[in-house]
Amino acid sequence: MPVGTAPGPLAGARQAPPARTRRAGRPNRLLRAASLAAAAALWQLLTTADARLWLRFDRLPSPSEVAGTFGRRLSEPGYYLDLAQSLIRILSGFTLAAVLGVAVGVLVARSPRAGDLLLPLLEVARPIPAIALVPIAILVFPRDEQGIVFITFAAAFFPVMVSTRHAVRALPTLWEDAVRTMGGGRRRVLVNVILPGVLPGVFGGLSVGMGVAWICVISAEMISGEFGVGYRTWQAYTVVDYPGVIVGMATIGLLGWLTSAGVELLGRRLTRWLPRAEGAS
Repeated sequence: MPVGTAPGPLAGARQAPPARTRRAGRPNRLLRAASLAAAAALWQLLTTADARLWLRFDRLPSPSEVAGTFGRRLSEPGYYLDLAQSLIRILSGFTLAAVLGVAVGVLVARSPRAGDLLLPLLEVARPIPAIALVPIAILVFPRDEQGIVFITFAAAFFPVMVSTRHAVRALPTLWEDAVRTMGGGRRRVLVNVILPGVLPGVFGGLSVGMGVAWICVISAEMISGEFGVGYRTWQAYTVVDYPGVIVGMATIGLLGWLTSAGVELLGRRLTRWLPRAEGAS
């Protein structure tokens, strides 16, 4: 048989990644679960022994106490009301930040006049922590609820806007030139070149923005909220309910992880055309 007419299965075997590489690229769920279990076991050991090293564990609630409090909270309707309230706030502010952040980022990157007009204001406002805007939000907005959504929006807007602006500027001009050569106008360039090309950068900003938004919405709920996970966590602290405080912290962490994972999953679905590393999880 000639060398150039190798059987199809042999050629396919050359292209398939080794089984060891595929296994190495999969998340090791057992190892991840073991790390969490080891941390919980160490926590239980230190609190049971009332350890007082450089850190004081004699006042810290044990995992068993926290689990009992968490079980009681799960049976209370107020817990789910707090979850819903925080999720509504975070999704409202984050959605506004995503839409306006992408729009403003594209605008200031593509239009020198818009950049001259808006960038000085944006760069002055960007270093201000969103949580520092709480007093202004209380004065300006007629309801605390609207102020909390504004704080969430301000926290997520700047990471999305900056990431989008840099992503637009990093696009190769060759793609735009090709579309214009074939008769495409600004709209065709925007839809077929700019928006698909900046998606990886946009979702990087969205991931960062989601984390910052959770930090700020919880802080705003602690300061001026009436419901929500942050408000309930602060209320537990004021009555010295430390297991309740840790339940609130765990709830915040879980919500943040789930929403960030949702953003990452959506980004992967919308950028399937990107090459993926073998070890990406």
